[in-house]
Formats: sequence, structure tokens, C-alpha cells
Amino acid sequence: MPAGGIELFADLYEFRMARAYRALGMEGRATFSLFVRRLPPARNFLLASGVEDLLDMIEGLRFGANSLAFLRGLGEFPEEFLAWLAAFRFSGSVRAVAEGTPVFAEEPLLEVTAPIAEAQMLETLAMNVVGSQTLLASKAARIVLAAAGRPVVDFGGRRAQGLDAAVAGARAFHLAGVAATSNLLAGARHGLPLAGTMAHSFVQAFPTEAEAFRAFAACHPETILLVDTYDTLAGVRRVAALAKEMGAAFRVRGVRLDSGDLLALSRAARAILDEAGLGEVRIFASGGLDEHRIAALLAAGAPIDAFGIGTEMSVSADAPALDIAYKLVAHGGEGRMKFSAGKRTLPGAKQVFRGAAGDVLGLAEESLPGEPLLRPVMRQGWRLAPRPPLADARAAAAARIAALPPPLRGLDPAAPPWPVALSPALEGHAREVETRIAARADGGAG
Repeated sequence: MPAGGIELFADLYEFRMARAYRALGMEGRATFSLFVRRLPPARNFLLASGVEDLLDMIEGLRFGANSLAFLRGLGEFPEEFLAWLAAFRFSGSVRAVAEGTPVFAEEPLLEVTAPIAEAQMLETLAMNVVGSQTLLASKAARIVLAAAGRPVVDFGGRRAQGLDAAVAGARAFHLAGVAATSNLLAGARHGLPLAGTMAHSFVQAFPTEAEAFRAFAACHPETILLVDTYDTLAGVRRVAALAKEMGAAFRVRGVRLDSGDLLALSRAARAILDEAGLGEVRIFASGGLDEHRIAALLAAGAPIDAFGIGTEMSVSADAPALDIAYKLVAHGGEGRMKFSAGKRTLPGAKQVFRGAAGDVLGLAEESLPGEPLLRPVMRQGWRLAPRPPLADARAAAAARIAALPPPLRGLDPAAPPWPVALSPALEGHAREVETRIAARADGGAG
């Protein structure tokens, strides 16, 4: 029988540290902060996603017999530690930004406070779940903005980097404003609207394109027909001929262009359809599209009504990773930080205060002007509220994005970027912690 489940989705060093913390009697509470050090190039904001999935995983985190047997088989974990794992249930608290919240560099997406061994063991899980969905939601938000109100459909499941990435990605895309997904499992798991047309193989399976169109329209009257298998504009003309043949029974909703010069082809296709009295038949475009190509097409006046996006969105091709970190910021009642070049951290549990002209990153106990973004979502290992409907988070995301200044909603780097200032109290705390750590180091050197 296969060993383990989500409880083993961790790096080995997290278990080794947890074992050491336990053996040394280090049971004090610690706070870890999950944040992105810097935004990827051309990203003016990130869109937080994945928090709700992570909370579900944390709440249900248990070590079953197979996982314990696997760990025992490694030969390095004593029975006392394995017994602790056998009885494990996360007992800490989590504060997080709401899904669909735009966030910026150095701002915590969430903070975990718990006995240090418990909090440490969530590192890889939190970074993966929240980091990957935030990455994908942020890319999708750019594509949705570029589409300027036209529907965007997720076609990328087959190009996503694994099944889990495809399904979680489809959820993140929908949060960011994508209208539907072609992935049935994502639709079933997350209640997402589904969309799909036909493949070139269906057309190739018939003696002629006309016969393929006729057969498919008979089975699926409300479909969109793929017209570029052989000659795109000839395919559009065949759709017009099919409409004339079927008369009142013709209910095809659109034609899909999947290759070639989409600007020229969409213009020519629109003219053919309009001339045939098919003004209600929409033009759907796909094939290697990203936000820049979409924006260029629409700026040139392409009469395209909707877009299907695959690889570029599903792997966030231009920025396939976030510089995300999960770092200890407090332990035993004291702030903790690191000084590594390019990876310096800020100490203490924090809060983000969002104002009309910028954010202030302060200490959690501060009360400053603006909207506090981090809110309690878990206490003593249990959610404080049921998982909210995805539709609500999607609507909130749209409103929050719309409230951003126009330059931040553009595809080019905003100048200046959204300001994120440190509160005087946080700056003072960082100086105090740095001085304390330096003094202890000097004392230890003697």
C-alpha cells in the first residue's frame, strides 16, 4: 500500500528540525511569515490565492499508519517523536489576507503562530499551495485585464505542470476573473463553469470539413465550430453555408480561430459572417495567446469576442516562479530576523494597512490609518468561519483590482510602483532586534 498523504508534503529538514525542537524541549510559540521578497518583472501586483485550500489542509493534517511506517523506516526518528506525530493536530493560529487581495513585495500573505515545531512543519505546504496559486492568479488577472471585459476561458490543463497544478490553477484563474475552464475535474471539484468546443481531429475524422461541421452541429447545436483545420476563411464560409442549409434550426454560437494572423482572419471572418446575416455568431480566438498579444489585437480593432488561453497562463510562462519565503519572525516573545544579503527579513508579527495612496507595513499590535488586510482565520487549529464561496472571493477580487490606480492595472511596469512604507514602530523594532542579535553574537565570540 502506498505510504503517506498530504502530511508528508514537506522537506525532510522540517521533520529533522521538529524532532530537534522536541528533543530540546523547545515548545515556545513562534510566528512564521509567508511573503514574496520581490515582484516578478512587469508584475505591478500579486493576487493572493490558495489560502482557503491551505486552511483545509492544515485543519485536516493527521499522520496515518502508512506515513508513520514510512518515517519509522528512515531509521532516524525515535519512537517518542513518532508518537507525537501519531497524536498530531495543529494547535496554532493563522492570520491571512482574503483571497483575491492584491499584495506587494514584503507584505505577508499569511502568518502562522504555533509551537515552533508545528509551525515549522507547515513551511513547504504553505509555500507551495499559496505560492503556486498566487502566481497563477496573478498571471490570469493580467490576461483578464487585457481582454477588457471579453470572456477568457482556461484551456491549459494539458500543459499545466501536473494534475494538481491544473486543477488548483483553474480555481486560481476563476478567482482572478477567468470565465470558465475546459477541465472537467476542476469544474467538478470547484464548481467552475465549463467550456469546450471541438478538436481538429473531429474534422479530420470526416471525409470533408462540411460533413464534420454538419454532424457536430447536429449533436451539439449550441457549439462553437473550429474553422482552421484546413483553410480558415473557407471554414468560415462553410459555417455560413451550414446556416443557410439549416435555416431556423441553426444555433451555432461562434467560430474559433486557433492559428494564423488572428487580426486579419478575425476581420475577414466577421465580414463573411455579417454578410451572411450571422451577426450574432461570435468569434473566439485561441492559440499561443498571452496578455500582450490580446492587448495588441484589441488595440488594432480585432473583432474578437472571447479568448481561450492555454500554456502562457497555465505555467505563467513569463514569470514561472515567485521569490516566496516562509520565515521565522518571532519566537519566545522576541522578534527574530536574518541579515543575509538580498534576503534580509523584518522581525515580528505584522499587519498591512492599505490606504488610498499606498500601504504601510507595521507591527501586528499597531493601529494605523487604512484597512488592515491580515485577519484571523484559524485559532487552535480550527477555522474561524466556513470556507467562503468562490463566487464571493471572485467578486471581491474584481472590486479590489478595479480600485487599484490605472497604472497598476496596466501591462507595463508602473512608474512609480505602489508604495509600501514601514511604520516607525516596525523600523524601531528591527533596529532593536538587530542590536540585540549583534550583542549576543559579540558576547558569544569571547
